[in-house]
Amino acid sequence: MRLDRSSLNAAKAARPASNASLRLDDQLCFALYAATNAITRAYRAPLARLGLTYPQYLAMLVLWEHGAQSVKSLAARLDLDSSTITPLVKRLAEAGLVARERDPLDQRSLHIELSHAG
Repeated sequence: MRLDRSSLNAAKAARPASNASLRLDDQLCFALYAATNAITRAYRAPLARLGLTYPQYLAMLVLWEHGAQSVKSLAARLDLDSSTITPLVKRLAEAGLVARERDPLDQRSLHIELSHAG
């Protein structure tokens, strides 16, 4: 998409007046975003050697600390949706790090526990 000179001038005119509070470096949200990315990058290589992603590592931490969990409780502990945890747990199970089992009393509930390898 190519912008002509009048479109560029209109875009410049639509920008708010110089306001120091709108500087990227003054935004707390950007500082947190940058810190999160830095942490994820720092963990990437060591976790790759273990065959884990950072979110998988966090799930494993919960299981190491608290033992068997339902998908729902694991999601709550990690502040994620169950729909986000389900594929993550599936990949951990395929890697042989966790075992998944339906609750015999409630087939909707899936329990996750560490395998011997996990």
